[in-house]
Amino acid sequence: MFRPIDDYALLSDLHSAALVSKAGSVDWFCPGRFDAPACFAALLGTAENGRWLIAPSSDEVSVERHYQPDTLVLETVFTTPAGKVRLTDVMPLSDNTCHLIRVVEGVSGKVPMRSLCVPRFTYGRDKPATESVSQGQVLFHCGDDQLLLTYEDATLSLDDEATAAHAEFEVAAGEQHCFALTYSHADEKLPEPPNAQQEISKCAQWWKDWISQCTYHGRWEEHVKRSLITLKAMTYEPGGGMVAAITTSLPEVPGGEANYDYRYCWIRDAAFALKVLLNAGYRKEACAWRDWLLEAVHQHDSHMHALYGIDGAVIDYENELDWLPGYADSKPVRSGNAASDQYQLDLRGELMEVLHLARDHGLDLSGDIWQLQCKILESLEEHWHKPDEGIWEFRTIHDHLTHSKVLSWTAFDLCIRDAEKHGLDGPIDHWKRIRKEIREDVLKHGVHAEGGYFTQRYGSDNVDASLLMIPLVEFLPADDPRMKATITAIEKELVSGGLVRRYRVGDQANEEGKFLPCCFWLVDNYWLMGRREEAEEMFKHLLSLCNDVGLLSEEWDPHNHQLLGNFPQGLSHLALISSARLIATGSPEAVTLT
Repeated sequence: MFRPIDDYALLSDLHSAALVSKAGSVDWFCPGRFDAPACFAALLGTAENGRWLIAPSSDEVSVERHYQPDTLVLETVFTTPAGKVRLTDVMPLSDNTCHLIRVVEGVSGKVPMRSLCVPRFTYGRDKPATESVSQGQVLFHCGDDQLLLTYEDATLSLDDEATAAHAEFEVAAGEQHCFALTYSHADEKLPEPPNAQQEISKCAQWWKDWISQCTYHGRWEEHVKRSLITLKAMTYEPGGGMVAAITTSLPEVPGGEANYDYRYCWIRDAAFALKVLLNAGYRKEACAWRDWLLEAVHQHDSHMHALYGIDGAVIDYENELDWLPGYADSKPVRSGNAASDQYQLDLRGELMEVLHLARDHGLDLSGDIWQLQCKILESLEEHWHKPDEGIWEFRTIHDHLTHSKVLSWTAFDLCIRDAEKHGLDGPIDHWKRIRKEIREDVLKHGVHAEGGYFTQRYGSDNVDASLLMIPLVEFLPADDPRMKATITAIEKELVSGGLVRRYRVGDQANEEGKFLPCCFWLVDNYWLMGRREEAEEMFKHLLSLCNDVGLLSEEWDPHNHQLLGNFPQGLSHLALISSARLIATGSPEAVTLT
């Protein structure tokens, strides 16, 4: 039985991450790096694919949980007939060692508890060998990886196969039981177990200090701060890149095949991220994102990929993990992402948005970056009129997508602005001719002849939620008659229950859930059109879809009323922050990158 995606909370040490369910089970954990093979993969299978459960032994349990204010320290309170206990989960921040600390504290009564640690390496496939290091320590090792489980207060027992460790214990009011799981490479000396309480205190203070730099103090401040903490938690500290999500293969359609690996860095997300970080006062993080992005793109000259690894490497593989049944029987489960090699025209526009914003905020850019931009425009001049796979990374559609053409226009538009404003050398008059040509092409072929609205593809009757970006990149103002007609068509074809689907396929709406970033883009359009009350009501409704600890995934399932897709989803939280800022300040500058 699979738990709802919104049952999970995020832990991170800025290198790797874990997901903890309301039941007290760590069902997803990729130690060392966000994109490393999981050693707990029950999220995509069963308990036999690896998990770490700490919970009351009783079946009669009620659960409440929260993050300690302004931190990523998770507290889960279990209430049973015998009493109440608090479970505190944290991943301490360290450059060298990956720890997962779990502390059980008695609040009232005397509660029987259990811990069951079942590591399964290589995404839940491989059982480890074990070694009892001491009465309270068990070492699990498999290939190059090892996990050291430490239980300070009592004995750890192994199961019959000696591939899992369990402990039964009671917790009275005022008592504490401390557990730690430490990851290292097999050729490394076993690290010392952490001091649990000291590490929890240090970690909490670090997060409080970090979020105290936030310059946003408007309405919905707590939602914005929680989203910023989530985005920081998804940032790989050594390089500065932000992963799109910390999971792979959580489905867009339960039981379907649209299950992809999102543990990588998308250029598309970088444009949103840089804007959000700079507007919130995080210049250091914005510079790190810039550096990661430029290093990744520059090493491949003008040949851009849709996504890169957290270290800037090209993701040139997509594998199926056929031993995993998938979340809610959604197969295949994948590692890697073949979309990396797709030709997506819009990426050029998004890259130019990042660099334009960097220049406007005084972030240093080396001289060869402008030369790279000029090369990219040379390539785009040859290809903008060709079909592509587009923002949604279609695997069955290769066509003239209106959004892709608009973002091609954006690439030229922003380079022209930067050249004129900053005195950069380039064929500006030539670029202006191409910009005009693209604009005329979009307005001729991307607008429905009878309905007067923008279409998903040239010659199509259908709309697409990506068209909501047209005012946000200033191709046309939100109150232009063609945009008004587009909003009307999107409301008719893609909006139901106050939420937005991405697109239709043929005459049928696709089966996936409502796409949350697009919902926020519609909020922005409403606001910019002057439909302020509708914008605010829709925004409040979207906030209500966050789970109990403030996290969003990619989509919302309107049938089962729960989150869908990879989790937590960076683009959803970026869009939330942008919409909150726009409504709170009333300024279009909170949305546009110009």
